[in-house]
Amino acid sequence: MSKRPENRLLFEGADWDFNSLKATYDAIEDIAINEMHLDVYTNQIEVITSEQMLDAYSSIGMPLMYHHWSFGKRFVRDDVMYRKGYQGLAYEIVINSNPCISYVMEENTIGMQALVMAHAAFGHNHFFKNNYLFKQWTDADGILDYLQFAKRYIAKCEDRFGFDAVERILDAAHALMDHGVNRYSHPEKPNLAVELERERERAKYEDETYNDLWRTLPQAEEDTETRDEQHSRLRREQRRAQFGLPEENLLYFLEKNAPGLQSWERELLRIVRNIGQYFYPQKQTKVMNEGCACYVHYHIMNRLYDKGLISEGAIMEFIDSHSKVVFQPDYDDPRYSGFNPYALGFAMMQDIHRICVAPTDEDKKWFPDIAGNNAPIPTLCDAWAQYRDESFILQFLSPKLMRDMKMFMIKDQASSPHLEVGAIHNDKGYRNVRRALARMHDLSVREPDLQVVDVDLRGNRQLYIAHTQHDGIRLDKSEAELTLGYIGQLWGYGVTLQAVDNDSSEILHEAHYTPDDLAPA
Repeated sequence: MSKRPENRLLFEGADWDFNSLKATYDAIEDIAINEMHLDVYTNQIEVITSEQMLDAYSSIGMPLMYHHWSFGKRFVRDDVMYRKGYQGLAYEIVINSNPCISYVMEENTIGMQALVMAHAAFGHNHFFKNNYLFKQWTDADGILDYLQFAKRYIAKCEDRFGFDAVERILDAAHALMDHGVNRYSHPEKPNLAVELERERERAKYEDETYNDLWRTLPQAEEDTETRDEQHSRLRREQRRAQFGLPEENLLYFLEKNAPGLQSWERELLRIVRNIGQYFYPQKQTKVMNEGCACYVHYHIMNRLYDKGLISEGAIMEFIDSHSKVVFQPDYDDPRYSGFNPYALGFAMMQDIHRICVAPTDEDKKWFPDIAGNNAPIPTLCDAWAQYRDESFILQFLSPKLMRDMKMFMIKDQASSPHLEVGAIHNDKGYRNVRRALARMHDLSVREPDLQVVDVDLRGNRQLYIAHTQHDGIRLDKSEAELTLGYIGQLWGYGVTLQAVDNDSSEILHEAHYTPDDLAPA
């Protein structure tokens, strides 16, 4: 058995100063870059107080943010809960920017600072820089400058147009932020010049084939109705082509087309929309992002101990904190609220590592491409870059981990008075469990699918919003009316909500709202 090297410790005890913090950071960076070969943005470590951490909480974790009453409300709530001991504070906050900003609290011990820097400054940082969703949808180089612009612009609007007028627009935009993102790459927009040429060709054809004698022939009532329906359908298709409908990004549509909005109000919608888009990848990668960061800090902290750079006391403090972070309560535990993303993510990363270096026959059957390749970190780096939570779980959740975490599937149909065990621990059951768990992390299932499907600006200006129902799940009536109220407030005219079946595309029911119906109470 090899003896652990007795190198000079990076720190002793719990206290820290900036020299020991810098030495610890350098040692962590050496392992992350030269041993793990992580690819990260330049790091910027900010040491802040607990009150500053609470302030960062309230402004959704951003170093620069405009003022809004909801941020103050969140600050007061978290401050009271923290001071009464009902909740703790996060160990860190990390910003997806270049340079990558990591906040650490000055109250932390030096051992905790090491954990936080490994977790945030290298784990999250690597994930932000390399995952395809963040590369496609976020601009790490420009986000800080954009937030500075947004803060200044909104302050100027408050001075010029009044606090209440600005707050009215921001309230509505914040309420619609989850529906103000592009979830998929947009196809090419319809070419309106081509549409106009097609309309001219249709009109020319009608002129050439028109015979005035036909006017004197008796017309069947159903023929008239059919012709009216055809004209109505044609006009609807033309409107949809003109506005690029259906449109999933409600804030984008309102920003571009709401008749009564002024230019500064449209800019406020654009600001909230861009910030919502910036956070959108984080909602799709919670398990992977936290699993990556936990795997990285676990590997780095153990390497620091193996190299004799931290003491037994420091590694025991780390193990205690790490265990609390990745703890998974049982289903009958009062603390249970589903799978802890830290626990599931870290367990999957460790399991992939095991499959790469010590696979079983079962692993070789399920994961022939990676089993026994003896390259766990490159395999993980590739997965961190290429997947989101849904596809990652669907690809890498193993039978062993399902057994270890005691996973099985229950079918709960509203039409049935009984629960049914839908999947157990056999080949078919493992696939069904994996598919069901992956679906739980699919935002298209978790969040309502609302899209603008029609609008008649030349008529009554009614706006048509379609909600696509999955598995018969309907919108909550009160929440739907609140959301439609904010849409109607920005649109300025009536709104119609259509419930559409996902499988048949049939309109199940409609609800019409006038501006008076949608007026805030």
